[in-house]
Amino acid sequence: MLKKLHIKIISLAILTTFLQPLFAAEEIDRIVAIVEDDVILHSELNTRVQTITNQLIEQGTPLPPQSVLEKQILDRLILTKLQIQMAEGTGIRVDDETLNRTIASIAAENELTLDQFRDILETDGYQYQNFREDIRNEIMMSRLKQRQVDNRMFVSDREVDDFLINLQHQGGLEQEYLISHILISLPESPTQQDLEQSRQLADKVQTELEDGADFAALAATYSNDDNALDGGDLGWRKYSQVPTLFVDFIATMGKGEVSELIRSPSGYHIVKLMDVRDAEEMVVTQVEARHILIKTSEIVDEEEAINRLHSLKRRIENGDDFAQLARGNSEDIVSAGDGGELGWLSPGDTVPEFEAVTGEMAIDQVSDPFQTQFGFHILQVTGRRQHDSTDDIRRARAREFIRQRKTNEAMDTWLQEIRDDAYVEYRLE
Repeated sequence: MLKKLHIKIISLAILTTFLQPLFAAEEIDRIVAIVEDDVILHSELNTRVQTITNQLIEQGTPLPPQSVLEKQILDRLILTKLQIQMAEGTGIRVDDETLNRTIASIAAENELTLDQFRDILETDGYQYQNFREDIRNEIMMSRLKQRQVDNRMFVSDREVDDFLINLQHQGGLEQEYLISHILISLPESPTQQDLEQSRQLADKVQTELEDGADFAALAATYSNDDNALDGGDLGWRKYSQVPTLFVDFIATMGKGEVSELIRSPSGYHIVKLMDVRDAEEMVVTQVEARHILIKTSEIVDEEEAINRLHSLKRRIENGDDFAQLARGNSEDIVSAGDGGELGWLSPGDTVPEFEAVTGEMAIDQVSDPFQTQFGFHILQVTGRRQHDSTDDIRRARAREFIRQRKTNEAMDTWLQEIRDDAYVEYRLE
């Protein structure tokens, strides 16, 4: 009987010894939030709190109270859970191949090999497997955001116009003005006769300008200003550099317009707004190009695609029409009907591999086959020119700014909606 009791006591001691870590783990890994049919554990929260804390310390950012920091990070984790649940529910998946490419790209951007990158993560206490899943989640949320928010954003030309007008009125759009000037001067203490003679001459010049006379020629003939022999050219001036006397007139004038007579103590002035440009003029080299695309598939491998393009290149060099061959062979459904024409391309309009080839090509030369993410191509550059893209770039930047602002507002609303519609129970003490 004693023996059996002794065995029981020993067994209980052994069982207690094994269960103590489990009880401890359960205590540490308690649930801190329920999110729909999923949970967030204390260990998950604690890991993220530690990571954010380290980042804030490295940045020299004062830490908020621990309870506040935990609540903020828990709210982020809840939103992440909800987005991942929605992404999975709508069929969004990130395969391992895509994940591996993304992580390799992150390592390369930091000029590290994958092994070096992994070692640094481990040294910083960031488990590599956890990092992989975090990146997988980021990709899924990005795709969900694109589907639910980004793709629904539209910016009209009217919105861009209004934005640029408001920006200009607020002084945020610096422009430069090319101004020409004619001065019909007065003596220091003019008599009435001096005033009348100067006014008559000024009226005569104004009339000739209205009749289409050349401003530079009239300036050289009649102007008393120092730049008369330069055709009255005052050069390019920023708005802040325009003489105060002319500012109110320039602000309302269009390019090529001539002002009314402007009276000052020194005489009568006439100004012409020759041109207007942004202070940062953006002239780019554009290329006009056309191409033929062959895609790989289960039937057409890389070797087959390259061989077909080599054959097409030989035919073009032997006199066959590029456009005709593009219509019959190119798998770019957008450009094939136009004979492969892509129009005038600015830097950044195409993928880097395509842009690199166009930059090396002589006019009318046909390239060797090369690969991009879309397949294999041959291309021909048919023109090259310098193009003032200032207005295009300015409008593109304005459009992107508006789109981003609308996207951020829509994203905040959308996240609030999915948060309000979800079942969330806090268990954080």
